[in-house]
Amino acid sequence: MSNQPDEITVALLGGGTVGQQVVQQLTAHAGDFAARVGVPLRLTGVAVRDTSLQRTGIDDSLLTADAQALAASGADLVIEVMGGIEPARTLILAAMRAGSSVITANKALVAADGATLYATAEECGVDLYFEAAVAGAIPLIRPLRESLAGDRVSKVMGIVNGTTNFILSQMDESGADYAVALAQAQQLGYAEADPTADVGGHDAAAKAAILAELAFHTRVTMDQVSCEGIEEVTAADVDAAREMGFVIKLLAVAERATGASGEEGVIVRVHPTMVPREHPLASVRDAFNAVFIEADAAGEIMLYGRGAGGQPTASAVLGDVIAAARNRFAGSRGPGESIYAKLPVLPSSLALTRYYVNMEVSDKPGVLAAIAQAFADHGVSIQVVRQDGHGDEAGLIVRSHLAEAGALQQTVEYLRGQDFVKSILGVMRVEGEAGQ
Repeated sequence: MSNQPDEITVALLGGGTVGQQVVQQLTAHAGDFAARVGVPLRLTGVAVRDTSLQRTGIDDSLLTADAQALAASGADLVIEVMGGIEPARTLILAAMRAGSSVITANKALVAADGATLYATAEECGVDLYFEAAVAGAIPLIRPLRESLAGDRVSKVMGIVNGTTNFILSQMDESGADYAVALAQAQQLGYAEADPTADVGGHDAAAKAAILAELAFHTRVTMDQVSCEGIEEVTAADVDAAREMGFVIKLLAVAERATGASGEEGVIVRVHPTMVPREHPLASVRDAFNAVFIEADAAGEIMLYGRGAGGQPTASAVLGDVIAAARNRFAGSRGPGESIYAKLPVLPSSLALTRYYVNMEVSDKPGVLAAIAQAFADHGVSIQVVRQDGHGDEAGLIVRSHLAEAGALQQTVEYLRGQDFVKSILGVMRVEGEAGQ
């Protein structure tokens, strides 16, 4: 075709760890990438805050502090690895309006305002790719967006934050309490000095929103995700889980569900979870990620790998670069936003789950019967009871059968107000058991 370009130009916004890896890979594999696309890829510039700093593998002549000018320069592809909502959103929109296809690793922006990005990409006739926004090097976005497009996904459940998985793995393996495991994660560089986004579950919530939208063809934003972090997970919770044959993970869960009036909807939630040790997700240790997908025809699928870091994230970015470059060379486009289903996002209280409840109770006759009655009165049946200790106070652990999360929450709140319950030491959901 005579109108095919003889090269694909690429502009990069962000020269940090991921940006440097992207440039290094573009340089090291230039011949392979040209063969895969059909023409060479040429880097036209790298926007950074401080051009005086040396950046490994990036020629100083490519550096610019004028991100706005580079974004609007009309390069065939613009890669955004700056992070944050602004100025990333403004720069991406400027790039699209200048005719550039965009590849971003920005989970926060896609989760908060993906609708604007999709709409602008459609209006401008360009591509929007974001494989690197969730789970690093693990091919996850493309399977949901394309490979499973002919199937009906019922549930997506996974470990999508490496920092919290490392902390919980350390607590499980060494018996360390939360504070010690967090300090170790910070020392090793897995956790930031301010770890709130990770340990509070917010990072995982952004990723859960993206996965839910792709899986269920329904627009989901981060503020619709029920979010609970791991800060309250104790060594006692971890010990109790181990004794019962479970391991604790911070899970992102997106699933089809039924609303109060019987309509189909979607529930998206992030929280610490007890997972049976025989479940595939239980073996995911340290800073690795894994996502478990359940679909009608495909059945159960698990994708596993490194979820963060410069090289893994750059791998995902460059996969998108090749896809977008091929589209540009061929004069075609990739998939856009698919939200035809328009399912309502339901409250997490309607989710069917099991609960683990660890209580300190008075050791006297009738307490166990009163607790069992409280669960029954709220429509929740008990699966397992374990009692420890004697004297004035005793420990009691209850694990429920499957029930609505709202009913389980009401049961716990009722028990908090009873004289025979000295304190609620721990409450956690249980996922992944047979029949769940």
